Amino acid sequence: MSANIISKIKPTAGYVLIQAEEQQTQTVGGIYLPDNAKGDKPQTGTVLAVGADDVKDGAKIVAPAKVGDKVIYKKWGGNEVKIDNKEYLFVKFEDIMAIYGS
Repeated sequence: MSANIISKIKPTAGYVLIQAEEQQTQTVGGIYLPDNAKGDKPQTGTVLAVGADDVKDGAKIVAPAKVGDKVIYKKWGGNEVKIDNKEYLFVKFEDIMAIYGS
């Protein structure tokens, strides 16, 4: 159900929709991690949708990423949305710091 809903979401100008990478729940050695030991929220994810180019101070701001790109975004960047127990984020173009795969 969530894939169908997500495919219909179109971010507004200046935003991308990102599916955050899952945090590890188990170490390489097989030890399960409690929620309070997992550390900071992930700052990486996959772009699912891209809003229109934005305009700031009269200058056009083009989306830095495209659908399918893997990105690194600012630690506290984005507004969380949960759909069917999966975490998604609306992140501003300017909060995307790097693209590392597509």
